[in-house]
Amino acid sequence: MGLKSKLKHIVSFLLHGETRPVVAHITYLQADRQLDGKKIIITGGGKGIGYAMAKKFKAAGADVLISGRDEAKLKVAANEIGCSYLTLDVRDTESFESFIDDANRILGGANCLVNNAGISLHENGFLNVQEEQFDAQFDTNLKGAFFLTQSFLKKRLETKQDEINKVLFISSETGMTADERPYGLTKAALNSLVQGIAYRYVNEGFRINALAPGVTVTDMVDKQDDGNLYCSYGITKRYYLPGEVAEVASFLLSDASNCINGQIINCNEGKTINARWK
Repeated sequence: MGLKSKLKHIVSFLLHGETRPVVAHITYLQADRQLDGKKIIITGGGKGIGYAMAKKFKAAGADVLISGRDEAKLKVAANEIGCSYLTLDVRDTESFESFIDDANRILGGANCLVNNAGISLHENGFLNVQEEQFDAQFDTNLKGAFFLTQSFLKKRLETKQDEINKVLFISSETGMTADERPYGLTKAALNSLVQGIAYRYVNEGFRINALAPGVTVTDMVDKQDDGNLYCSYGITKRYYLPGEVAEVASFLLSDASNCINGQIINCNEGKTINARWK
């Protein structure tokens, strides 16, 4: 356990007493080929939620291509999952057209895009945010997702395929509440974008939605891998697992969810509900 984690554990003990393991009832559905015919691009697919989604989608019958900046990690992940990969920096908007072309060639025409790549720099409040931190998060979380989706839609509209195309954004529960830091602001803007383009392009054959997970165990979360999902600020006092998010994502990319469009689905057990008695 690192010094930072030890200090957090000591503070938590002083405030709340010793934490006990959290009992979480987690079920993963057996893959049933519900994604047959889906050809899916996932940004940030080499680890965390992106990796879990790629693994789930592949098991459910989809052809999957993961992308990211670290080719070594992508290659390992792709070999483990049995999928394709391409390197992509989502801040490099000029590369998007050629990236989509390459992905279409590899997949035989991608019909689903999952905007998962994102960063959080965990600044300690509004007054501590530096301009370079602001720009890095807006360029990655919002600008990159905006223009990659634009490139994807343009290509799909050109092909005039008689099928439903899916776009899924990975937002965050922070986008559902007021925030003072760039990460939360990017996610709130992303939620608005989802609803705007979902409404505009529904009759063009697109279904566009977002998932807003609670605090999920990934590289962005300072949590020791000790098997204990206890989270002091969760509504049920637990962290979430990438595989749980992947289950919901799989449903949203399937044809069973074609009636769902422009929705931001919270995966946090209702933490962000604005209850009167909260």
